Formats: sequence, structure tokens, C-alpha cells
Amino acid sequence: MDALRQVDDWPVEHAAVGVAGAREAVHGEADRVFPWASVTKLASAVAFLVAVEEEIVDLDEPAGPPGSTVRHLLAHTSGLPFERGAPIGRPGERRIYSNHGFDVLAGLVAERAGMPFPEYFAAVWRNGAVLKGQAGSGAEGTLADALDVGRELLEPTRIAPETLAEARTVQFPGLLGVLPGFGRQDPNDWGLGLEIRDAKSPHWTGSRNSPRTVGHFGRSGTFVWADPDAGLALACLTDRDFGDWAREQWPRLSDAVLDEAG
Repeated sequence: MDALRQVDDWPVEHAAVGVAGAREAVHGEADRVFPWASVTKLASAVAFLVAVEEEIVDLDEPAGPPGSTVRHLLAHTSGLPFERGAPIGRPGERRIYSNHGFDVLAGLVAERAGMPFPEYFAAVWRNGAVLKGQAGSGAEGTLADALDVGRELLEPTRIAPETLAEARTVQFPGLLGVLPGFGRQDPNDWGLGLEIRDAKSPHWTGSRNSPRTVGHFGRSGTFVWADPDAGLALACLTDRDFGDWAREQWPRLSDAVLDEAG
């Protein structure tokens, strides 16, 4: 796919990009292992949803601060701050993006499953991404591993289609919040661990991405999105931290990929 060659002109030293789904193509350093930063949340969310299906946890059981549930933690509405600390809001009132919320949920799954969460994660993503740090930001893997996450968000094999459908549905609709790197969004829609594009502007995906696109980007210069309307997933891994270059280049790449895919 010619659109992927855009990355050759990006201000990065190392990069790997690829599409999966209705089209399959890769470009760049496909065998290089990259840190994923917050793209980790997509893989951890799938693992959490596997735990729900295995009845290790329930979406609507209490978890986190008083009044919060597993669902709140996954949807960034528990009131917990970005990093460890006391709640800064009441559950369900605002979308407060929280790494700490994912750590709290990982601790609950680990306790119930009787194994450290990285081991549970590994059992879900066997021979794929490896979780070496926090549940919300500590994974690393190759382009193939990232595309595997994208495929799971299109045609799931680890979770049931009905579970994915719920995960791609807006949780606690109408909440405003800050999308890191892109400012205040009203509403700032989110599913179960998956960011939902909807009508957000500005945004890191392209103008041609459907409102139903789900995904996540990472501070390490990475992203994965899955657009069910196009039947495509796009993964991008780089070694340059997110910044103005990414705000400019990522939507351009996404639009070029969708244009070429037709």
C-alpha cells in the first residue's frame, strides 16, 4: 500500500506501519520491538474483557473509589486522577483519563485470577505483546503484535462479538473531558477501554475515519485504530515521542490509507 510510505518522510529514526482487515500491508521495521505507551490500554482492555467473560470480575461490581465500578474504571469515569492519588471527581460525572484506574483494575483481576496481571495478559496475548510495566502503559511489541490488537477490535477471537460490541458502545454518554494532546472534548466519548472517535475535533485519526472508529494512541509515538465501517485497522509504531509532528502526520496517514483502500 503506497500510502504507508508517507512515514519515510516523517521526522523519526525508526518506524513501522501496517494495515489489517480488508487490506493487508506493512512498511518499515516490522520486526523491531517498540514501547507502546498508552496503546497498551487496548490490549489490557481486551484482557479485562476476557476476565469479565470468565466471570473473574463483573462490569458492574464495585471497584476503585466509592461509587465506582469496573465499568467506570474502563471508561475513565471513576474519578481517579491520571496517576496514583485520591479521587479528583465523583464517579460518572466527568471523563478523567486515568492510568491509575487501569492499575486498580489490573490489581483486582490479579487478585481474583491468582496470578500477576502481566501473566494474565500474556495468556490472552500468547506469543504477542509483552506487558513489562503498568497495565495502562507498559506493553511493548512488534508491528505484528499491534496489528493483532487491531484485528481483535475488528473481528474478535479472544472475546465474543457481543462483548466487543458493548466495548465499542459509548459508556456514560454525554460526559465532557480532556483528550490528552488534543484538549477539551464535549462530549469526550469512550467505550470499555477503547477511545471512540465520534465527532471529536481535533483528533489523531483522519477526517475520513468513521465516527465508529475505536483505538488509542501512545505518548511513545504509537497508535492503533480500527474502523468497522471501512473494515480496516491501522497500526503505527515509532521511536519519537508524541508531539506536533504526530498531530500533523497521523491524520494525513489515516486519510491516505482510507483513500487508497477505497
